[in-house]
Amino acid sequence: MSAQTPFLVFSGTKSRYLAEKICNSLDCPLGQMNVEHYADGEFSVSYEESIRGRDVFLVQSTFPNSDNLMELLLMIDAAKRASAHSIIAVIPYYGWARQDRKDKPRVSIGAKLIADMLSTAGIDRLITMDLHADQIQGFFNVPVDHLYASSVFLEYIKNSLPLHNLVIATPDVGGTKRASSYSKYLGLPMVICHKSRLRANEVAEMRIIGEVEGRDVLLIDDIVDTAGTITKAADLMMAKGANSVRAIASHAVMSDPASTRVCDSTLTEMIFTNSIPYLGTCEKVRILSIADMFAEAIRRVCNDESISSLYLIK
Repeated sequence: MSAQTPFLVFSGTKSRYLAEKICNSLDCPLGQMNVEHYADGEFSVSYEESIRGRDVFLVQSTFPNSDNLMELLLMIDAAKRASAHSIIAVIPYYGWARQDRKDKPRVSIGAKLIADMLSTAGIDRLITMDLHADQIQGFFNVPVDHLYASSVFLEYIKNSLPLHNLVIATPDVGGTKRASSYSKYLGLPMVICHKSRLRANEVAEMRIIGEVEGRDVLLIDDIVDTAGTITKAADLMMAKGANSVRAIASHAVMSDPASTRVCDSTLTEMIFTNSIPYLGTCEKVRILSIADMFAEAIRRVCNDESISSLYLIK
């Protein structure tokens, strides 16, 4: 990269596929970095070019396993010790975000702990997308640019789905605000699935609030983990007379047996972004790229420009 370029983009090991696309959009090379692994599983990070006085963007989603988070923390620490001008963590998927409050006695608030770890390591700014709860932004004492996958999804919805007969749905009450934003922006009706759980990742009962008979349904969610909730919602809606059910979700966590559940379900299509690499095999899964959106956010941060116009809906 030219010595005149004020910023550099580096990638963690498991997010390189996305960082390369971001750099292609920015028309810049991906920075050179080395991760050395030891026999006991420990690893170390070193930058293979000078970053002194540069704005450094570190691309790494913190999805399981925890090595991804630890690698990012080491990248931040190494950049601080190498005299980077500013360190911006680019975390398309912010892991541990579902632990955002004390919902029962004697539990940790993982999302706050991760925020504290990133801040202590030395970040000056965070760029992320579709946090599980918007209030997680308040866990940081540095600026947070919270992007939304809606701009990517809305283009797909308008170009690929039957809008004249579409109804927006949420697989649980917690996603009502998100689904309502899509419903209002597109001028479409909305229905809600109400569920109760016996324990984490296990749905006990589900019912539909609203009318889906004769309609094409689009389920909206932020994270799909085991796919139990979203596939059960799709099956229930088809049983209630829906013509078809599709689903969009920002982050493809897709823990086993999620891919099998999606393939075996009545879902016509399951659409994700590439915030997390999807390594499963399911013909129903479609992946949309967020690289251009993150590249534009990086460009605007470097130029001290507003990024609010990137938000079609929140």
